[in-house]
Amino acid sequence: MKQITLKNLDKWKSQSTEFELVDVREEEEHEFFNIGGQHIPLEDVIREVDDIRRDIPVIIYCKRGIRSQIAIQKLERKFNFDNLYNLQGGIISLIKKGSL
Repeated sequence: MKQITLKNLDKWKSQSTEFELVDVREEEEHEFFNIGGQHIPLEDVIREVDDIRRDIPVIIYCKRGIRSQIAIQKLERKFNFDNLYNLQGGIISLIKKGSL
């Protein structure tokens, strides 16, 4: 499974690299705080597979990186995605880094 660190995500942003963000947390978590992108809760990821792009890198994120790993595993196994990245450490890593 491909991983991306916050440092590399920041680098992609600064270099204007085209990518998509997908938040797989629950609605309440997403409304409380998110880093952008579309919101597709883990339980809906298979049902909403057509909303996830295949032509650019897609960074899947959650709070700690566990649900995003599960989402990626499901999408890679069932639909042969090869452009998915897990945000290493999830958005909690932003708090630890002091980026909030």
